[in-house]
Amino acid sequence: MSVVTCQLSVSLDGYVAGPDQSRQDPLGRGGLRLHEWLFAADRWREQHGRAGGEPGVDSQVVDEVTRGVGAYVMGRRMFGGGEGAWDESWRGWWGEEPPFRTPVFVLTRHPRRSLPMAGGTEFHFVTDGIRSALEQARAAAGDREVAVAGGASAVRQYLGAGLVDTLQLHIVPVVLGAGEPLFAGLTDLRLEQTRVVAGPTVTHVTYRVLR
Repeated sequence: MSVVTCQLSVSLDGYVAGPDQSRQDPLGRGGLRLHEWLFAADRWREQHGRAGGEPGVDSQVVDEVTRGVGAYVMGRRMFGGGEGAWDESWRGWWGEEPPFRTPVFVLTRHPRRSLPMAGGTEFHFVTDGIRSALEQARAAAGDREVAVAGGASAVRQYLGAGLVDTLQLHIVPVVLGAGEPLFAGLTDLRLEQTRVVAGPTVTHVTYRVLR
């Protein structure tokens, strides 16, 4: 059975996005600061069709967390396009060739036809809950990993249901003060630290999620 992983950038005070998220500012005020290390990594830039970037520890981490993934699950807000019934002109934040290059299962309450994109990404819209999305992702992934990509609400649901095996947090030395808290309501979550990798501007900490 596929291992279920999750990796997120998080502030020192536990937020994965800033306040006032919107279609124009999906990570909220200050939220982009959590991903500056990522945008600078040459491996991330290569995956997104961009030149330049820095090699090193952070880039190696990017390669590690994406190399073995056979399918993704994400929430409606991460895919974007607003709330309610779909505006089918919305095709995600990533342009016509998203970086996933695998099936992606989007949690939503509103049906929508599957959306094939260039480069091998195909978005499937799942209306019958997190377990159904995970079962479909596992079937698509085979013996590769299933990654719960975000956002925070989707990750909390999977952690709360005991469905995540490995959680990796990229801890950024930023205090946002408000926004989207990662661990809100997870009162019985138990983690075992298994690895720490120190980058120049971020610390990558891997945990095994205890049942």
